[in-house]
Amino acid sequence: MPGKPKTPIKIIGERDIELHLSNENHHEQIVKIGKALSSPIRLNILNLLKNTTLSLQEIANILHLPVSSTALHIKTLEEARLIVTETQPGLHGSMRVCTCSMQSFHLETFDADADVADNTITLDMPVGNYHEVDIEPTCGLADENGILDIYDNIRSFYSPLHTRAQLLWFQQGYVEYRFPNLANPLLELHALTFQMEICSEAPGFLEDWPSDITVSINGREVATYCSPGDFGARRGRLTPTAWPNGRSQYGLLKTFSVRQNGSYLDGQPVNHSVTLEDLAIHSKPYITLRIEIKKDATHVGGINIFGEKYGDFPQGIVMSLVY
Repeated sequence: MPGKPKTPIKIIGERDIELHLSNENHHEQIVKIGKALSSPIRLNILNLLKNTTLSLQEIANILHLPVSSTALHIKTLEEARLIVTETQPGLHGSMRVCTCSMQSFHLETFDADADVADNTITLDMPVGNYHEVDIEPTCGLADENGILDIYDNIRSFYSPLHTRAQLLWFQQGYVEYRFPNLANPLLELHALTFQMEICSEAPGFLEDWPSDITVSINGREVATYCSPGDFGARRGRLTPTAWPNGRSQYGLLKTFSVRQNGSYLDGQPVNHSVTLEDLAIHSKPYITLRIEIKKDATHVGGINIFGEKYGDFPQGIVMSLVY
């Protein structure tokens, strides 16, 4: 079953690579490049290959290295996509030929669309402060002391205790929040974003348990995120000791945004048909956020929504208006 879709690495020129720290899909590649560049020997190999093609044996001879050690260095550079190798016929059988596949590497640490303190209004909504709910079991609520009200019963979502929830989960249906409309009509809004820590909901937990999570803002579907699984193999960094092992422990931090030219998931365009204008933000005193597992979704795998005292990130659902 499909997991989280990978975002392709942006190629600027023929052999130029641009990566962004703000894009978590680039993190694995950044780590591999960092590992590849951490060795003086591998830097020497890249220097040898910058303007020419050499065989594995030739590189080993030039650098006075065993062929076996050279092969390990070449493998690390290949995994980082800094070089490519191919097998070609040689005088005595075949040989591996190495070519540098990178001309320049650019790491972008500043996100032009990220929050700027003076130009952003932010509100952190506790996950238990929902306005409307329509769900199917399995379901439940928990605070830092454990289960709230009744486990696996829809009734608990209507309990007065629900505002204390730091973790909520359900298999199907939706939970809807109403955020106060803090938009300033005198300023031009650049983006409306919602950030939340979420994962799938499986019996106990299952790391491979995809779930299609649909987010709507002001009644307009913004994006559907396929969560790869329900994470419980390790404890969440913030998950309280009252919460037992063998259950959902943490999620992934996801950002859903709507801008003037469309909708985005983690900074990547996903839906050009829903823009800020379509949301009619100034028409009501509140902004509605719906988080939903649809009945007809390809993967009906439920959802966990983590608050500031569960999971890995100390926050509820954060709304930001960026000017």
